[in-house]
Order: sequence, then structure tokens, then C-alpha cells
Amino acid sequence: MAGVNASKHLDNPFKRNWLITGLWALVAVYLIYSVQTMGLSWTRFSEGLGHAGQLFDRMFPPNFERWELLLSGLAESLEIAIIASVTGIFLSLFLGLFAARNLMPSWVTIPMRGLIALCRTFHPVIIAILFVKSVGFGALAGILTLVVASIGFIAKLFAEAIEEISLKQVEAIRATGAGFVSLILFSVMPQVFSRFIGFSTYQLDSNLRNSTMVGIVGAGGLGGTLFSAFQRFDYDFVAAILITIIALIMFGEFLSNIVRRIFR
Repeated sequence: MAGVNASKHLDNPFKRNWLITGLWALVAVYLIYSVQTMGLSWTRFSEGLGHAGQLFDRMFPPNFERWELLLSGLAESLEIAIIASVTGIFLSLFLGLFAARNLMPSWVTIPMRGLIALCRTFHPVIIAILFVKSVGFGALAGILTLVVASIGFIAKLFAEAIEEISLKQVEAIRATGAGFVSLILFSVMPQVFSRFIGFSTYQLDSNLRNSTMVGIVGAGGLGGTLFSAFQRFDYDFVAAILITIIALIMFGEFLSNIVRRIFR
């Protein structure tokens, strides 16, 4: 008996898992191969820092003389972000509800989850290019792009939040003979409302950032102004646009914090 206990103490508690070790070795080999294949080197990085320094020299001081053009692009970005957020969040309420597997049958949830996954498949820039080709240049393409992006994010998280609710409240409301709408309003929504507000404020913040990005491909907003300034090598105006975008995002973060505190 003492020998058995002694052998247990002598066993190495940190035995090597050769499968995990092999996987890490494959990752390391692949990283080395990728670096060599793409021609990454410290020389290129150091030269890039030099070019970046020259670029920053040309960007400062920022030029706000064309403030009317700047404000016009900023206003359009705000409009795109707000319209897309409200529309996307409203649609996500229904899509997320129909995708919840604890409330809906599989013949409803499977296609709904497929649609939500499809909305989340592509980057907003790719979706923006498709909408620009479909509906033309301008804010409409940007709004449709961010609506799709909002559905892909909010509907998925909302469905998962519904699947985590306590079914005891659902059964209690159902026992009173309440209809489906009352069931949702009085048993489901109270349990997920605070989380849904958090998801929505985050998506609004995300849409504020993306509304400046999709404009680069012609989907309206401040991104189009930024792209035009880069094409003209007008780097002092580029700096003014970038500062404006930073201020916009910080303002959106400030509003998001206020909303979270109100509905906490």
C-alpha cells in the first residue's frame, strides 16, 4: 500500500501531451512558412516607419478650411448610421425571436438562423460593393449595408439571449391562457431587455464606425470624402477628416455609456 502511494507521488503531474505539442509545432512551422512566403522582413517594417513619418509630417497641421464639406460628410454618416441601426435593430427583434430554438419549432429556426448567418458571412465593405452595384452610389447603399450587418450581429445575440431565459416565467404566463404576443411581452422581453439594450448600443457604435468606412467604396458618408482627399494627396485635409471621425466615435461611446446607465 505504501509502495502504491509512493508511486503516485513520483508520477509527473505535468505529463506532456504529445498531440497538443504536435499541434503547436505545426502552428509554429506554418507561421514561419507564412512569413517567408509573404516576404515579411524587419527591413520592410523599418522602411515603412520612415514613410509613415513622412506622411504624418504632411498631415499636420490639419486643414479645417473646407469645414462645410467636412460637416456635410459627417451629417450623412450620422444619418446612415442612425437609420441603419434603427431599421436593423427593429428587424432583428423579429428574426432573433424566430431563431430562438426554445420558443420556435425547428422548421422556423433553421431557415432564420441560416438567414442570420448569411448576413454575417461577408465583411461590410464587400456587402457595400454589392449594394453600390445594385442601387448605385450614395447613402442608400450604405444604409442597406449596415442594416444587413446589424441583423447579422444583433439577431444572433438576441436569439442566444432568448435561449438562455428561464422557462418557468414562460410556463407561468402560458398557464394563464395568455396568447403568444402576451407571452413575449410579459415573460420573454423582461428577461432579455437589458441585454438587448446593450447589444443595440454596441451596434449603433459599430455602425457609426462602419458608416465612415463604407463610403470608401461609394456608399455615402464621410468615407467618400476621405477617399477623395487621399486621391488628391490632400493629407492635411485627411488629418482633419480623421480627427472628425475620432470625435464622432468618442461621442458615440459617450452616448452608449449614458444609455447603459439608464437601462442598467
